[in-house]
Amino acid sequence: MTVCLDQLRRCHVAVDLGAARTRVYVKGSGLVVDQPSVAAVNTRTGALIAVGEFAEKMTGRTPAYIRVARPVSGGTVVDIEMAQRMLRHLLGEKLRRSLRRKPRLRAAACTPHDADPLAQRAAIETLVGLGARRVELVDTLVAAAVGCGLPVEQPEASMIMVCGAAATQIAVLSLGNIVTAERIPVGGEAVDHAIVQHLRHEHALMLPSQSVRPLQLALSGNGLTPHGPASTEIQGRDVATGLARSVKVDTAAVRNAIQTPLTAVLDGIGKVLRDCPPDLVADLADRGIMMVGGSALLPGLDQMLRHATGMPVHIAERPDICAVQGLGAMLEGRIQPLTLDPLAA
Repeated sequence: MTVCLDQLRRCHVAVDLGAARTRVYVKGSGLVVDQPSVAAVNTRTGALIAVGEFAEKMTGRTPAYIRVARPVSGGTVVDIEMAQRMLRHLLGEKLRRSLRRKPRLRAAACTPHDADPLAQRAAIETLVGLGARRVELVDTLVAAAVGCGLPVEQPEASMIMVCGAAATQIAVLSLGNIVTAERIPVGGEAVDHAIVQHLRHEHALMLPSQSVRPLQLALSGNGLTPHGPASTEIQGRDVATGLARSVKVDTAAVRNAIQTPLTAVLDGIGKVLRDCPPDLVADLADRGIMMVGGSALLPGLDQMLRHATGMPVHIAERPDICAVQGLGAMLEGRIQPLTLDPLAA
């Protein structure tokens, strides 16, 4: 981490390209972009129509010649050209002009844990296409741990769980490095999909649009917690007739429906703890798990983890922006690594 920090202090901009949202941190200015990773394209002309929130609102509401694209999937750039065009419009002409004035523009980017070389290359190519001369890659787990204030540089255990849209990453960190980690291909989208399938099979109901998180529609009022309302009423489209219809959904049944994807997350936590040295596990018994990422705000998820593991579970103050804030702290030089000098003979 020491060598990485030396390089990161020379960077001018940090980018967190997530499956759900794209965030950009500019050195000296802070967080300047926080928008959905969505772009709308006219397939007839190839012109970019909208990006960010406006493009996300167009999902499921466009004519056939307009395609709503998501250039990032699972934290990996799957369409480099579209990702570059999306970033250019999100940054805006004024900010791009100020970045171009840098003699040798350096950028930093988050990458998922154990990202393959192809995924790393895609992230680098995306930022090089925006004018970056050098790109530093930082593990999302390390960046998120720094962003939520965990003492990752100290010789004590810190456990972090990054709950993303497409995947969940779990790790134990000590002395600025990852001791053991696991990446599970289950995230907020899998939970949403489980709820959509439950409503379709049990109530023959389709939700109006995939652009609005089905979870927020079906479980308003903290319905996923045992102390929440017993039922909630939602509106959707009848599968058979195609007409609008409202049904009353039992929240206890919805809780059972999402147990399957969440069980995979519990298995990942167990594997990380089994691979961790006993001394670090003893630290975690008191410190617990820190949850970050947009899906960390899933109602009742922290209670379920607390009950299943017997460990304290905390949610970061701003879990959705912890990764990019951690990158920003490294860029600004606010993180001082623990120096391990060799002892004299």
